[in-house]
Amino acid sequence: MDLVTFVLNIVLGALLGTMGGLFGIGGGLIAIPALGVLFGLDQQMAQGTALVMVVPNVLLALWRYHQRNRIDPRYATLLAATSFGFAWLASLFAVRVDAESMRLAFVGFLLALAAYNFARMFMAKAQASAELRQPWPWLGVLGGVAGAAGGLFGVGGAVIATPVLTSVFGTSQVMAQGLSLALAAPSTAVTLATYGLHDHVNWAMGLPLALGGLLSISWGVRLAHALPERVLRSLFCAFLLLCAVMLAIK
Repeated sequence: MDLVTFVLNIVLGALLGTMGGLFGIGGGLIAIPALGVLFGLDQQMAQGTALVMVVPNVLLALWRYHQRNRIDPRYATLLAATSFGFAWLASLFAVRVDAESMRLAFVGFLLALAAYNFARMFMAKAQASAELRQPWPWLGVLGGVAGAAGGLFGVGGAVIATPVLTSVFGTSQVMAQGLSLALAAPSTAVTLATYGLHDHVNWAMGLPLALGGLLSISWGVRLAHALPERVLRSLFCAFLLLCAVMLAIK
């Protein structure tokens, strides 16, 4: 890889890292369609390469969120443990699926998420609280479902968990994003390991993306805390639609 390409990948990683910090997702959801459309990577290779950037970004964003809003260790531990196990099983399946089928499934996944988040903007909203509306062991079910999605698509566990935490468990958007990062940290790490062992990672491209993301993700976290919650949710919905369109036109 020449120096110009290396620098451009760092810049791209910085843009993706900022968006990842803003939405609490590590930047992977937009990195996957970007790598597929701009660089011609097949679906599994795009997912595996994006994970090189996502894993350190998620860890840094989790630390930043915890500094500003303390994350309950009971909630975080349960989400992390269940997501890890299901992500590992789903990733073993994902590396064996046809790349075109995986791409179409990923587009459908993004459209479903966008539709759900759009509908939520018009639903009556309960008052957010520091206490969960549902018994906290139910977080284990959420961790399993979100972890399986993350293992299958490389990313997405946090995107599922965030709206469920706000609508079903009654957390604030910022608290939900912090807990979603706690869920995503172990699941993305084990998924990256699985993809790497099956040669579905372009390390030369992924490492500069990761470096750029680490340099910028804190800006996104800071912006997330400055924006009104409704604006943050609207941007999140538009972001999902953009990702789906990018990947569908490949």
